[in-house]
Order: sequence, then C-alpha cells, then structure tokens
Amino acid sequence: MVTRHRTAGAIAGTAALTLAALGGLAGTAAADTEDGAQLSVLHGVPDLTVDVYVDGELTLDDFEPGDLAGPLDLPAGTYSVAITAADAEDDSEPAIGPVDLPLDAGGNYTAVAHLNADGEPTATLFTNDTSQTAAGEGRLTVRHVAAAPAVDVLAGDSPVIEGLENPDEEVLDLPAGTVSAAVAAAGTTDPVIGPADVNVAEGVNTIAYAWGSLEDDNLALATQTIDGLHSSPSGVPAGEVGLAATSSSQAPWMLAFGGGLVALFIGTAGVMLARAARERSAQQVR
Repeated sequence: MVTRHRTAGAIAGTAALTLAALGGLAGTAAADTEDGAQLSVLHGVPDLTVDVYVDGELTLDDFEPGDLAGPLDLPAGTYSVAITAADAEDDSEPAIGPVDLPLDAGGNYTAVAHLNADGEPTATLFTNDTSQTAAGEGRLTVRHVAAAPAVDVLAGDSPVIEGLENPDEEVLDLPAGTVSAAVAAAGTTDPVIGPADVNVAEGVNTIAYAWGSLEDDNLALATQTIDGLHSSPSGVPAGEVGLAATSSSQAPWMLAFGGGLVALFIGTAGVMLARAARERSAQQVR
C-alpha cells in the first residue's frame, strides 16, 4: 500500500532562511529534548555564501551551497536573527532582517535556502512528518526546491509523483526496500536528475531534495533521513530508547542475546564439571 499527501512549502521567505542561524546555537545552549525543537538546515542556493547573526553574534560563517546541518536540538524560544552578505563586519546592514523568530517546542523542521521556480533566492520551512509508519514500511518525502518547472518523479519509466512544483513536497509511505528513482520534467521520461537508488528503510523518513538550476545545468540531489518512526507491532513494549523493536530487527538481537546466554551457561557448566573432576582425582590420590 502506498499512502501519500502533498503540502505546499509551509512558510516561505525571509523568516525561514533565518532558521539557518540557529545552527550556531547548538554549541552554546543545550536543549531539553522534551521542551526543545529539532532543526536541520539545507543550503540549496548555488553560488551564494552568507553569514548569519543571532542576537547580534556571528553564529554561522560562510554557509555554503550544498551544506546540510543538523539535526540540532535547540531550546524553544524567540531569537533575533539577521542575515548578511558573506564576511560582513557586523549585522548593522543586514540583507534580511533582523526578525524575531519563535521556535516552538516539539517541532521537527528543515529550513531550506533555495531558488524559486524563476531562479530567485528564497527559503522554505518544511515541517517533517515524524508520525509512525506501519510495520514493514518506510517513508519517502520528495521536495522540489530547484529553479525548474514542475517535475515528475519516476520509478523505472513510470511516474509515481506527477506535476510536483517548487516549493511543494509529496510524502509517500512505501514498503521498505530500494527504489530506483529519477526526476524528469512533468509529462516526460527523460531524467534531469538520476536515476539513483534510494533506500526506503523501515521506520525512516528519507527526504530527497531536488535543488539547483535547470537553466544553469547544476541540478543536484540532497538527502536527509529521520529515523525512529517504527510502529509498535502487536503492542510490543518500547525499548531503552523509546522505540518498539520490529520483527526484522528483534530476531537477530534476541538470537545474539540467547546465544550469549547459552555460551555463558555452557562455559559455566564446563568450569563446574572440570572442578568436580579435579576434586574426584584428588580424593582418589589420597
């Protein structure tokens, strides 16, 4: 079974781009995982390097195209963020901002600086789908953040996603396995990216980004994974990290653990038998 839904890029514009600045906060403030948020940042604007200031401090220096930062555990709160040209002396003349950016607890986000369909720099904040997947399934999220018209995503020669526009996404829940995927202009089967093998792992949201510029011939594919989305089959209790073991991962662990116990019992019995034999020999000698 394939489950899908499509959403527009939730928040586009300068506020989303400023999320990149929060990457610098990971080294200065520890987030409580229950009270904080998780943030990843993808820089998908070719040939554009920026500096980012948070509360007046340079926190991200020379953030380059193709870089993916995170996931970062960040405290919830509001941050004043300004974005400048690379190597600016300070944030007194920001190109964007300053803006007050609230970061809510419990969210999982990816901020993507990218080109819009017309080739102009912009940014989109995506909320990552961290809902549970069914047993035996993984999740594939495809995001169009390239300067290109609408695209189809092909599995073999057949489209599985049609007419995906910048900056939209489509989310598919699929049986776990390897998918040979390619990106082509909508209505065609001639790939502009790929084909490439994409591993759809059980309980993992694999996020694929098409970024760059079709006109400039620098389209590229970036990937991100978010794991820990396993369902709890038949009510199996959660383990030490709060995740239920799947049947495929549980069996090897139990076999290894059971084998270790057997080895321990055999080894202990061997020691005891050897000790008893020595004691009998000593008694016979006496």
